[in-house]
Amino acid sequence: MSISDINKPEKPVSTLWGCELNGNNKTGTFKADDSKHQHQLALRTMCLGASAKDEFNIVELLTGEDESKAFPMATLRASGMPTVNLSGVDLHPPITFRLKHGSGPVYICGEHVALEDDYLDEEMDEEELDDEEEEEIEESPPKPLRKSAAKNGAGKRKKPEEPEEEG
Repeated sequence: MSISDINKPEKPVSTLWGCELNGNNKTGTFKADDSKHQHQLALRTMCLGASAKDEFNIVELLTGEDESKAFPMATLRASGMPTVNLSGVDLHPPITFRLKHGSGPVYICGEHVALEDDYLDEEMDEEELDDEEEEEIEESPPKPLRKSAAKNGAGKRKKPEEPEEEG
């Protein structure tokens, strides 16, 4: 390993994450096992399994350890809405999903992204540098107009000379 390899930031590590909620297993938790990386769960889909009954299955999200702060995420039903797209929902651990109503099975699928803290800091530094470069470009003085065209009279129209009348 060379010195240049040590200074290079690591790329984000992305793995699939999922859980099944059902009558026997009502909760599924996403949590980070290390503090070296920043973790994020980018949700993708929530869907009913093939053996799901035609009943309402309500899945709620618990953030932290306080169960009184539960938020409904999806209401699924085999005959009406068996799946929901959750792209764009990004959460930070610890997160618990709970099957509040219904017997499932409900499958939750997402992408677990781990970023090293140094990687985030360097990425932000690069963005700041890019912003500064853009400001420098915008603040550069305008170029002066060429005066040679004005001296030669180029661009000006002359009035046609009228012949003098003799009288």
